[in-house]
Parts: sequence; C-alpha cells; structure tokens
Amino acid sequence: MPAVFSSFLELDLAAVTFEPFRDGVEIARLSGQGDKGETALLRYAPGASVPMHEHTGLETILVLSGSQSDDDGTYRAGDLVLNQPGSRHRVWSAEGCLVLISWAAPVRILGDG
Repeated sequence: MPAVFSSFLELDLAAVTFEPFRDGVEIARLSGQGDKGETALLRYAPGASVPMHEHTGLETILVLSGSQSDDDGTYRAGDLVLNQPGSRHRVWSAEGCLVLISWAAPVRILGDG
C-alpha cells in the first residue's frame, strides 16, 4: 500500500486511487478485504448519502475534512465516531467530506432512503 500520510496531519491524496463506492461516494482502499474488515478513505460529494444500515461489526470514522452527518448529529474535521455492532443509522454530507474509516465487518443495508 502507498504511504498516504506524509505526517500525522498531512494527507497526500495524489498517492491514493479513488473508485466509485456508492452514488456520490468514492473509496480509496488502504488495507483489508471488505468482508473481513477494511480501512479506507471515503470521499463524499456534497449532498451524497448512505441509506439506513446496520453495523455488523465495530466501525471507526475519523473526519478529515468537511462534515458528515448521521441520525445522531454532525461531525467535523477532527471528530472521531464509533459505531457499535448492532447500531443503525443513515449517513449524509451536505457540504462533502473526506473520512478515514475502518470497519471490522460490512454493514447491512436496510433501505434506500
């Protein structure tokens, strides 16, 4: 894998390749294999969202830029979010954002909206 962090606070986006993940959301896979846990960067376009889903394992999100919202609130650069197994929510980004995400197991999509 490429060294995407040139220092703790500096991210070199030119060192990663983003690919489509969901409508309006791109992923740059850093490590792991989706169904067995994964660490990645997710880039949300303004207005992008992920429908209601359930976490089947622990998910950890660090907001790097912009803001990301879910049913519990809005998180900004520097915020760390832990989603416990069994938790459910929708996710969206009004302004767009970049997050570092790590999950132990994939989510289960529960709906389209």
